[in-house]
Amino acid sequence: MNTVKSVRELRAAVAQARAEGKQIGLVPTMGNLHAGHAALVEKAAQRADFVVASIFVNPLQFGPSEDLDKYPRSLLADQERLVEAGCHLLFTPDVDEMYPQGMQQQTLISVPGVSEGLCGASRPGHFAGVATVVTKLFNMVQPDLAIFGQKDFQQLAVIRTLVRDLNMPIQIIGEPTVRDGNGLALSSRNGYLSDEQRSTASILYRSLQQIAAAIQAGRRDLASLLDEAQRQHAAAGLRGDYLEVREAETLRAVSRGDHELVVLVAAYLGNTRLIDNLTFTLGDGY
Repeated sequence: MNTVKSVRELRAAVAQARAEGKQIGLVPTMGNLHAGHAALVEKAAQRADFVVASIFVNPLQFGPSEDLDKYPRSLLADQERLVEAGCHLLFTPDVDEMYPQGMQQQTLISVPGVSEGLCGASRPGHFAGVATVVTKLFNMVQPDLAIFGQKDFQQLAVIRTLVRDLNMPIQIIGEPTVRDGNGLALSSRNGYLSDEQRSTASILYRSLQQIAAAIQAGRRDLASLLDEAQRQHAAAGLRGDYLEVREAETLRAVSRGDHELVVLVAAYLGNTRLIDNLTFTLGDGY
C-alpha cells in the first residue's frame, strides 16, 4: 500500500490503476480505524480491483463546540489495518491540501430533504461539510464505487441523494453496522467511553430492537412507544438527542402504506455522542 498526501500524487496513482484496466473503489474515513472500517475496505476489495482509502478529519463537518481538536488520530495503526484489509492506496491530505483557498471561501454542497432533522438539526452545517468533502473526494478519485457504513444512516442517505441529484456515475454501497459483543455499534468515539459506559450504551441497540419488534407486532402509537424507550435511556444515564422512526429511503415521517422503516437514535453518555439505527420491514405496510 502506498500513502500519498497530495491531490497530484493521488490522481497519478489512480490514473495508473485505471490505465491497467482496474475498477476503482473508494472508502472515505476520518481515521482511528476499527473493525467496522476494515469491513468497508474488505468489501471494496471484493468489488473493485484497486482500493483507495482516505483519512481526513474534516473541519467543515465539526461545529464550534464539537471534538475536532481531540478527535483521535492514529495513522500508523490505521495504515497497518488498511494493509491487512486489502487497501492499495491511502490518501492523507492536510487541511490546506483539501481547502487551498481556506474554508471560508470554499464552495459548499447542500443536500435538502434528507439532511434536515435528526443529526442535521442537532449539528447545523454538519451535512453540508460532509457533502462538500465527499464531493471533493469523488472528483479527485473518480471511483467506480464507494463504500460507506450504515451506522451513519442519515449520512449514507445524504450521499446517495447527492450522487443521484448530481448525476455522478458512482455506485454507492452501504455496509451493515459492525457491533461489539453486547450490540454497541463500533465507532471511533467509543474510545471516549469507560468499560462501564460501554456496557450501559448497549441499551441503545436493545431499545431499537424492541421498538422495531413492537411495530412489526402491530403497535402504531409511535409517540408513546418512543417515550417508553427514552425513559429507559434516561434511567440508564443517557441524555437523549433524538429517537425517531422514519421511512428508510427518504427519511420522511412515516405514513400509511410504508414498508421499509428505520428507527434512529442519538444520545449522550457523559460527553460522548452516540448514534445508532435499525432498519426493518413491514410486510403489510404501516
